[in-house]
Amino acid sequence: MKIAVAGGTGLAGRRVVETLRARGHAPVVLSRGHGVDLLTGSGLDAALAGAEAVIDVSNVITTRKSVSVDFFDKAGRNLVGAAERAGARHLVTLSIVGIDRVKNPYYAGKLRQEEIVRGGAVPWTVLRATQFHEFAGQVLGGVPGPIAVVPAGRVQPIAVREVSEALADLALEPPRAMAPELAGPRVESLVDMARRVVAAGGARRRPVLPLYLPGGMSSGGLLPTGPGPRGTQTFTDWLLSSPFEQPPGVSGLR
Repeated sequence: MKIAVAGGTGLAGRRVVETLRARGHAPVVLSRGHGVDLLTGSGLDAALAGAEAVIDVSNVITTRKSVSVDFFDKAGRNLVGAAERAGARHLVTLSIVGIDRVKNPYYAGKLRQEEIVRGGAVPWTVLRATQFHEFAGQVLGGVPGPIAVVPAGRVQPIAVREVSEALADLALEPPRAMAPELAGPRVESLVDMARRVVAAGGARRRPVLPLYLPGGMSSGGLLPTGPGPRGTQTFTDWLLSSPFEQPPGVSGLR
């Protein structure tokens, strides 16, 4: 089956493409490097010709609400319109658990993306997943200075591989609207995760201090609220299998 993957060169997108190929499907990557611009719509119609399903894992790296909303509005409208013209039977969109409970500039864009999908003519499924195991390292990478101030709060991180497999499964099933939330197997402290990433050599060595944030992030807003599928790889398992240069004793991390 021909399945288009918007954002197929990103962290999640690469895994989705690999998963689809391993299952014998024909993934088509929608990205600028492959001649497709989601923001202008250039190349979309040609790339989607004959596609039966579309998986959207497109992303923008920003902490500004205006940038996030603008990206997901334009990309979402263009993708939904092109998928409709191509006669795609299913649009599967990856979203994030808690975006309707946590006030965050980036999440405003994801909410706009979901709104466009729900209002489009293409049958759809939205999968909200919890943060990836890589989240703590990404947070650390965005904090300058000799001390890393990390938001206090709990998350239930999941492996990117397990999310990609869930997206591939959904693309082959009938549209489900809002799918059950997908989360990792264990609740973790984001601050503790960050400290363990530093100890494992995955980020610059420096003290990590917690910062309470209003708006829901520090009060459990990123955790799933109901039953749903759960991954199997814990953050500890992921950390021990990561390519970080691990110092002596890292195997004893808990």
